[in-house]
Amino acid sequence: MTDTAIHPFRIAVPEPVLEDLRARLRATRWPDAELVSDWSQGAPLAWIQAMCDHWANRYDWRAREAALNRFDQFITRIDGLDIHFIHQRSPHPQARPLLITHGWPGSVVEFHKVIGPLTDPVAHGGSADDAFHVVCPSLPGFGFSGKPTTPGWGVERIAQAWAALMSRLGYERYFAQGGDWGSAVTRAIGILDTVHCEGIHVTLAMGTRPATQGDPSPEEQRALAGAKHYRQWDSGYSKQQSTRPQTLAYGLADSPAGQAAWILEKFWAWTDCNGHPENVLSRDELLDNLMFYWVTNSAASSARLYWESFGRGKPGTVGVPVGVAVYPREIVAPVRAWMQAEYPDIRHFVHMPRGGHFAAFEQPMLFVDDLRTYFRLLR
Repeated sequence: MTDTAIHPFRIAVPEPVLEDLRARLRATRWPDAELVSDWSQGAPLAWIQAMCDHWANRYDWRAREAALNRFDQFITRIDGLDIHFIHQRSPHPQARPLLITHGWPGSVVEFHKVIGPLTDPVAHGGSADDAFHVVCPSLPGFGFSGKPTTPGWGVERIAQAWAALMSRLGYERYFAQGGDWGSAVTRAIGILDTVHCEGIHVTLAMGTRPATQGDPSPEEQRALAGAKHYRQWDSGYSKQQSTRPQTLAYGLADSPAGQAAWILEKFWAWTDCNGHPENVLSRDELLDNLMFYWVTNSAASSARLYWESFGRGKPGTVGVPVGVAVYPREIVAPVRAWMQAEYPDIRHFVHMPRGGHFAAFEQPMLFVDDLRTYFRLLR
């Protein structure tokens, strides 16, 4: 593969990988059940068992694989690493390029319900004037992208790779959007590639800190409460992945049940699901995302993004227009006053009526409508 070639790609998991997955699921040695009637000790045994039983006995990966393959996918090598990405072009000539980046424990699966409305709004009740050419890369070490073999693939390097990808695709000017680590990568793009990036949109701003004096506003109180809860009850995974990702990976790489519990708990904690992930996402959707970790054996390589990036972010000021959507069940809700120093040109800041951390996955049409509204200001 040459350094600049772009090769078509289709997901095609070998059958022995699927047979091995089912065998491992059926041979799981289960732990004792939790001693409480809620999720306060972690993902409940009965639900994880039910999910794994569905995964082993009813989940039809071949049908799901075919559905995901309806999108145009490619592999290209950037900075020595193979990058997998969806590149779905719009049929409308006025479409603008839009780069969308996922995070952990997500994948490009998060966007399967929004790519169609974004690329072909007319077919989904919208206007051709809001059309986008959508580019969704898999982060290095995630899904079907290559796994870094040397240290150094942190947020800024990924942002530089994404800028190179958009240039290679022939897009001189583009928009960018991201959530979770995708927000951090998108912020970095807004700092590093102001010549080509015309505006960014984010749903998370974890790096910002309280910047006001006196009594906090209701908005700030909510963010402070969210940050406190995250520190006390919800951040153990990030401490482990940012300090000892390799140690963790032995268990996750060997046990699909372990990998499932590690990831699915976050879909309970971070979605606007009224107490249960299946209130907002189907079992098959949850497993589609999980498959991107299991079949690629990417527990270690995906966790290393935390090791590469925690506490190593470079300061900087975003030099392009910014849009922000605040979803009510986000881990820590963005606060405009806290963001202002790093994001001085905020032109769009909206509070969404429902939704959580996985906005495009949970509330696809709210997500699409918000992107259309914001980027309409910049077209």
